[in-house]
Amino acid sequence: MKLEGYWLAAGVLGVTGSSMRRIVESGADAVVTKSIGSQPRKGNPGPILAVSHGGLLNAVGLTNPGIDQFADEVHLMKQSGIPVVLSLFGSTLDEIVQVAKKGVAMEPDAIELNLSCPHAEIGQIAHDPKLTYDCVRVAKDVVGCPLFAKLTPNASDIVSVGQAAERAGADAVVAVNTVRAMKIDIYQRRPILSNKVGGLSGPPIFPIAVRCVYDLFNALSIPIIGVGGVSTWEDAVEMHLAGARAIQIGTAVLGGTDVFRRVKDGVKTYLREQGFKSVSDIIGLAGRT
Repeated sequence: MKLEGYWLAAGVLGVTGSSMRRIVESGADAVVTKSIGSQPRKGNPGPILAVSHGGLLNAVGLTNPGIDQFADEVHLMKQSGIPVVLSLFGSTLDEIVQVAKKGVAMEPDAIELNLSCPHAEIGQIAHDPKLTYDCVRVAKDVVGCPLFAKLTPNASDIVSVGQAAERAGADAVVAVNTVRAMKIDIYQRRPILSNKVGGLSGPPIFPIAVRCVYDLFNALSIPIIGVGGVSTWEDAVEMHLAGARAIQIGTAVLGGTDVFRRVKDGVKTYLREQGFKSVSDIIGLAGRT
């Protein structure tokens, strides 16, 4: 599949074929499904969502129906003709191999390997270059489609982790997942989320995502798919300038699915007014000055 355009990010309206079709009709160039594991998973008990400082905190805990139950949704999406990126996760190497084999049999256009959910046990994988290498390597060995490694902004050295994913054969890295965070109820004097810690998404993490994309662009030779707080065309342009070839949009979709068309139209106008022929002319331009 082409690594370009504006995609639905994993975890937002990516559970059913019908909801993903809505996103396609709203202008998304590709959709990334919710992260799917080898077995059905209930996730964390509520409360699992909280609003904080203009962003969204979630501790869903990778709730999903399991890979065996998800085939029908992928099939329904593929009928639309829009690229489908299947997001997968596993807690062990064997589990990753198992779910990857079943996932690739659904013939998605690409697989996104979630190594970095901050409110589940897999969250530590993308902190460690060796663990990242091993997980990407075993997945790459069993899938024939493009494989993307989703990284965490919580790592002490995201560049080393990205380089490990590249050495293991990742076709691109996705930067970034949510930021580890929490919110406390000042009257009950305890954390609002039952899991205590969740992942922060939305506008507050955008500058963090830009920094991560920028650092990775200057260290890797594989493409970078940017994600994290993008909600306007200006955000998209900034992330392209940092080095993102394609961009995923997640939390902003909750404010209206027309965000994809608004972003695309705004970027197109910017390029024309600034004298650029295409998005490819500005990718990483801020890192080459």
